[in-house]
Amino acid sequence: MGNNKKKGLNRVKVALAQINCCVGDLDGNTKKIISAIKKAKLKGVDLLAFPELAVTGYPPEDLLLRESFVAKNLQCLKRIEKVTKGIAVVVGFVSRDKEGLYNSCAIVCDGKIKNIYNKINLPNYGVFDEKRYFAHGDELCIYEFEGRRFCINICEDIWEENFADYLKGQNLDFILNISASPFYVGKVFLRDQVLSRVAKKTKTTLFYCNLVGGQDEIVFDGTSKIFSKDGKLIACAKRFKEDLIVFDFNGKKKYPLKTIKINKEEEVCSAVSLGLHDYIQKNGFKSVAVGVSGGIDSALTLALAVRVLGKENVYGLIMPSQYTSKGTLADAKKICKNLGIKNHIINIESIYTSYEKALKPVFKGKRADVTEENIQARIRGNLLMAFSNKFGALVLNTGNKSEGSCGYCTLYGDMIGGYAPLKDLTKNMVYKLARYINKTSKGDVIPKTTITRAPSAELRLNQKDADSLGPYNLLDPILEYYIEKDLSLEQIVNEGFKRSVVEKVIKMVDSNEYKRRQAPLGVKITQRAFGKDRRMPITNKYRIAT
Repeated sequence: MGNNKKKGLNRVKVALAQINCCVGDLDGNTKKIISAIKKAKLKGVDLLAFPELAVTGYPPEDLLLRESFVAKNLQCLKRIEKVTKGIAVVVGFVSRDKEGLYNSCAIVCDGKIKNIYNKINLPNYGVFDEKRYFAHGDELCIYEFEGRRFCINICEDIWEENFADYLKGQNLDFILNISASPFYVGKVFLRDQVLSRVAKKTKTTLFYCNLVGGQDEIVFDGTSKIFSKDGKLIACAKRFKEDLIVFDFNGKKKYPLKTIKINKEEEVCSAVSLGLHDYIQKNGFKSVAVGVSGGIDSALTLALAVRVLGKENVYGLIMPSQYTSKGTLADAKKICKNLGIKNHIINIESIYTSYEKALKPVFKGKRADVTEENIQARIRGNLLMAFSNKFGALVLNTGNKSEGSCGYCTLYGDMIGGYAPLKDLTKNMVYKLARYINKTSKGDVIPKTTITRAPSAELRLNQKDADSLGPYNLLDPILEYYIEKDLSLEQIVNEGFKRSVVEKVIKMVDSNEYKRRQAPLGVKITQRAFGKDRRMPITNKYRIAT
């Protein structure tokens, strides 16, 4: 294939179009692809790459079982073909033959498909489920473009140990990988190791084009990159934003090295913000509502929502009870004022009293317990959902991973909501993000007293989270070992934790799967989030801690 441009043999202008696709928006994704092709042409680009499954969005999941969806995806590829005069385009789409469907990329040039490559290695772990839908390709191909030899592959293909061995000695000018690689903290360093190793081992320049954007609980960070043939980073796209890298590639030239500095709190804040923004925008919501307690979780949720939507589209509902302290009520009002959002105060004491009166004959002779605490949480949940119904605002859940892990939450109460931005954040990370937001804002948006006060659900007198969960500084590391690293009881104890404490935490985690299964989805931040990453049966007699 070629584009008939007269250039030196070693020069070619390659571009990586890091775009934000929406699953199922075939027309919208196609328009975005065509727009990027036109921009690339104006910049004199010879070869333009798009991410994995850019036409359909990733992951399309059971939409792939619909014949009409696959057919329209092929029609969209035809539309893309028509605008490729004078440029070569590599774009991810779904192809099919008598064997089934394939996760493919088309190499399109001068209005025609020149080649189609089918992904060979189909991931089937964590959030991935590709073997459910796709047949695997069987050939890693070498292509030629304007006298240059290169290999195109898709995401997981390049992660396989034997990938670089196959390409050694192939005398390639470059390798092009198109990906939809989800984000989690630390993933960028792992990717860099893999990509750098391949480039160095094959002695070939490597172009890596990754998807960006939020899709349900998954966030794609973009961070498309180019590595030199000695494995050094020489170009990098923006993180968590759309971008177009245009690179004037000359196989004989040495390029200056690039470095990326990553602040963990900034990275997590960007990922959560993007996931929240895209869930709201792609699902057609205009505004959100948050139950404001005066505590750290609701304060951080509000601050993130304002960053994403603007203060005019965020509503706060302050719902004090007889157990709400003056300090938390003052902080609830203060965070709303600091952020400039509209808020309403609805005292739930009289509503709770009516519940007590109605249930008194039924509960006769029974002492007050967690039942009465849960009633308060469910009253607040009902009020939030009523507000949502009346005004069309999406309710944001304010729960965090530490609470959700241990079941320290109320079904149909503080667990309600359409989306949970803090779902995969431990309590300690919540505090870190709160401090980061204050540090990067004009003044303390989140009141200092909200950060320094001991956390409490305030559903009974003098209640503290630590009474039920222990200190978060002790709880969170145990949860990380058990949930994210999948360590056994003995292994966690060997890390220096008291056996009785570890047993208690494991019991809480194992006995609350039924709650987590009914929780709203939220942004994946860690390597193993609740949901697709961790699929535990609810009815389950196996126990590590007895």
